[in-house]
Amino acid sequence: MVGSGGLSIGQAGEFDYSGSQAMKALREEGIDAVLINPNIATWQTSHQLASEVYFLPISVDYVAYVLEKERPDGILLTFGGQSALNVGIELDRMGVLERLGVQVLGTPIRTLEVSEDRDLFVQALKEIDIPVAQSTAVSSVNAALDAADKIGYPVIMRSAFTLGGLGSGFANNPEELRDLAARGLALSPQVLVERSMKGWKEVEYEVVRDGADNTIICCNMENFDPLGTHTGDSIVVAPSQTLTDDEYHMLRSAALKVIRHLGVVGECNIQYALNPNSREYCVIEVNARLSRSSALASKATGYPLAYTAAKLALGYTLPELPNAVTKTTTACFEPSLDYIVTKIPKWDLAKFSSQVNREVGSSMKSVGEVMAIGRTFEESLMKAVRMVDPRWVGFEVFGKRMEKEQLDNVLQKPTDMRLFAIAQAMYLEGYTVDRIHNLTKIDKWFLYKLENIVETHRSLTTAGSVQAIDAELMTRAKRMGFADVHIASLVNSNEVAVRAYRKSLGIVPFVKRIDTLAAEFPAYTNYLYTTYNASEHDVEFDEHGTMVLGSGVYRIGSSVEFDWCAVTCTRSLRDQGVRTIMVNYNPETVSTDFDEADRLYFEELGWERVMDIFELEGAQGIVVSVGGQLPQNIALRLKESGVKVLGTDPENIDMAEDRHKFSSVLDKIGVDQPEWTEVTSVEAAKAFAERARYPVLIRPSYVLSGAAMNVVFEESALEYNLSAAASVSPLHPVVVTKFIEGAQEIDVDAVAHQGRLLVHAVSEHVENAGVHSGDATLVLPPYSLPELDMARLKEIAQKVAAGFDISGPFNMQIIRKAGAVGEKSKLKVIECNLRASRSFPFVSKVLGHNFIETAAAAITGVNVPEPVDVMAQARDYTSVKVAQFSWTRLGGADPFLGVEMASTGEVASFGRDVHEAYWASLLSTTGFRVPREKSGVLIGGDITAPEMRTIATTLSNLGFRLFCSSQVIEEFLNDLPYVSAKRIFFPTKDKRKLREVFDEFDIQCVINLARSRGKSVTDEDYVARRNAVDFGLPLLNNPRTAQLFVDSLAKKMPQGGLRKYVEGRIPSEVKSWREFTGVRG
Repeated sequence: MVGSGGLSIGQAGEFDYSGSQAMKALREEGIDAVLINPNIATWQTSHQLASEVYFLPISVDYVAYVLEKERPDGILLTFGGQSALNVGIELDRMGVLERLGVQVLGTPIRTLEVSEDRDLFVQALKEIDIPVAQSTAVSSVNAALDAADKIGYPVIMRSAFTLGGLGSGFANNPEELRDLAARGLALSPQVLVERSMKGWKEVEYEVVRDGADNTIICCNMENFDPLGTHTGDSIVVAPSQTLTDDEYHMLRSAALKVIRHLGVVGECNIQYALNPNSREYCVIEVNARLSRSSALASKATGYPLAYTAAKLALGYTLPELPNAVTKTTTACFEPSLDYIVTKIPKWDLAKFSSQVNREVGSSMKSVGEVMAIGRTFEESLMKAVRMVDPRWVGFEVFGKRMEKEQLDNVLQKPTDMRLFAIAQAMYLEGYTVDRIHNLTKIDKWFLYKLENIVETHRSLTTAGSVQAIDAELMTRAKRMGFADVHIASLVNSNEVAVRAYRKSLGIVPFVKRIDTLAAEFPAYTNYLYTTYNASEHDVEFDEHGTMVLGSGVYRIGSSVEFDWCAVTCTRSLRDQGVRTIMVNYNPETVSTDFDEADRLYFEELGWERVMDIFELEGAQGIVVSVGGQLPQNIALRLKESGVKVLGTDPENIDMAEDRHKFSSVLDKIGVDQPEWTEVTSVEAAKAFAERARYPVLIRPSYVLSGAAMNVVFEESALEYNLSAAASVSPLHPVVVTKFIEGAQEIDVDAVAHQGRLLVHAVSEHVENAGVHSGDATLVLPPYSLPELDMARLKEIAQKVAAGFDISGPFNMQIIRKAGAVGEKSKLKVIECNLRASRSFPFVSKVLGHNFIETAAAAITGVNVPEPVDVMAQARDYTSVKVAQFSWTRLGGADPFLGVEMASTGEVASFGRDVHEAYWASLLSTTGFRVPREKSGVLIGGDITAPEMRTIATTLSNLGFRLFCSSQVIEEFLNDLPYVSAKRIFFPTKDKRKLREVFDEFDIQCVINLARSRGKSVTDEDYVARRNAVDFGLPLLNNPRTAQLFVDSLAKKMPQGGLRKYVEGRIPSEVKSWREFTGVRG
């Protein structure tokens, strides 16, 4: 089984879900699965599913080595996204699969090739008279221009064999196309130029077919946004709402015809463009693998697509398989829905430097998505908007008011905030539906529905007070999906008052079951949602289970690692014999799979909804410490509302979140911390910085993943940043902390019970302090910490556990500054979260001790284990966790590491030592290409960094050629003994010329050790970093990791680390998790 690697934009958590489901299916059949996937944060790489797990790169070479070592009978390629698919096609071409006798299960390789190669695909569809978007495949810029002349502008250009529309875009003239094609051909050998059908409807069908040619349509979906926005960046509604019956059946028949002709076995999705004014349609693409849409379709219909696809790959037929969800029908029933599902993407573009381009188009930029279930479009849309960001109360004007010209522009050229632009147009500018339709090309049906929300909003505002809202209006508002807090804001009241008044009118939500068969057959699912558009409950509330709050939408700073925590916790509770209730709304997750909890509510994680479910279910208690920051934010309110919050007391959680309370607890228990102060004016901040001496770190209170945090080196920067950061939260003052330069950062993950430490792990960062711990490279066990410090770190963990009376998981970040000879090093705590952290799955798997299982016992107080020191055991292996970035997708963003988190995922590999482990981990990041021997390396940045000389010397000795773009660096490098570097012409404004320069000098790696972000778009360091990622080259942008990479290169090159796969020569890092840790799953 080939996984999909680290989470990146375009290839995220949905593959953890589909891979996990497929392995469940294999396990049921008694088949052993060998999994290769370096993503250590995922559920599928736990030992419950696969018999062997390899944390290695999803690359042709490494997959071939694993196949050679394990000699499996078959291979599954359609559950690991584009990465797995590309590797499989290549292995087949090399003849590796045939030589080792490995059978490709499910959709045959030939079909995969046809669906991926544009020319073959168009030809195949022509054979059965199905219209395809007219396109020409080209492999040079000039050929692209010729093709566009024949088709006629505007055109869309796409790269073949890439994921999520990477390297694609629209061009209105030859100039734009020339730039696009140069970029696209850097990422893929072939690009497609095709007619643009912007403004057409985009519709998707999910199809399942077995080896006996039984075919069903699982689900059809319609994009709220017309064609021109990548489907991963569109708001999607299922089932489709605006198609006529005739159009629906026309596309359905075409889908069945295409899938049969291509010979897909398992699941696939087909995307159409449909002309809104005629019956003209054409097929955009077919993905003959599980995709983001299929994860959404599975959750939207309750039909387990990945599970079914895996069974079909083993040779079953649809009529033989029972529907795993309903238990009463076979898998050959087409689902029919009596509800509406809305998916909205989560972009998180604000996390990146101001250079990032906010427009959304044919290349995907979102990092996650939410799915809401309701019985009207209005209800499900309003729910979904709140799920994307807890600050948003619903379809409402948000952000500052735009000028008319800017507003029209955003309506025409969508950005990540387009929905709120429509809100401004409707609420404030009085635009008609027709006018908005002409600008956006969004179907009028959707716009009329949005207008209904606006009407209800006006009626509520007119009412003026809570008491003035009559039962009819309150019912209407709740059926439209208005939240209590939204209603409160319109009538000058508060959420608690609105809730009490609403309940006094007898208006409460009903719990409905997703039964996939629209209640035509009795169904016994535990898959639930709440709605006001109903008159009775579908379930009895007699289980009184324990609620576990999930992590919500994947975003930067909170991703699949919290889903691993939630799933592990739920399973541990079930093992204790406790009934479990999972609440989460993320369709990409394993936690929202139908059989992970006794009851699953696909619902919001705000206070209102959690209270609704708690009261209806009569729950025993709520677990808030395994879902990241969202559940933590409402923990104290839940306690004040009379809910039993399990584990650490929410009052103590608040003590750790509030700087003043946190600081005084640390002082009381005798734990050191950096100097800090809280200021309400720029003057006070300057005074502190003078006293404590620069650099200082500034941060607003209550942050998620360090939004608006900055390290400041001088007074002018302090003024600028405080004007930028102060606007974040005027109610909350800003904290200024002394920043310790050149210090080491350490992560401590631990579990305690009633203040007693049960287990802890110490991971060390490779980068110095100043890089967000989510972006840092973590090494476990640590390789440079003396034993004395390890003992002191354990003591700090014990003091903190007791000081906050912790029951459950917690995590600390500690700064270590080595002392002078004979002196103890300084250890200062900079942060502490009383919840599971991002690194819990990493430490659990590396140390072979499941921290969340221990935490589940501590939270409930059942079978609490005795304390154990897993750090004291000697280990003959090391593991390194490396962050996965998605810079390529985020046009203009500066690939620079700072205190703001920027990575979208993570990978980790094992090795005999830190170099071997780092080598395998770095190669595991999606899209990493090892530089060829004797190729060129572009070096730049801060020459005062001591690593600069050692890096240059080592690279030079290894036979690489060094290049630079500035005179300062040229002089510095050429002054080093035995090093010669060449300064090259470096155009900062012309991407095409720069590409030629990179090709001319064969530059295959960029090392840029700049001290701060680029000030402008023409800054040489910024251009070097940005173009490294645009051209798909490895970029090392931190002195410590660059040094580690160069040292690893020096070790691996003599062992043939740069050579391609050779039969019979398996590298030493190709070992399974069990072989490294000696633990059986």
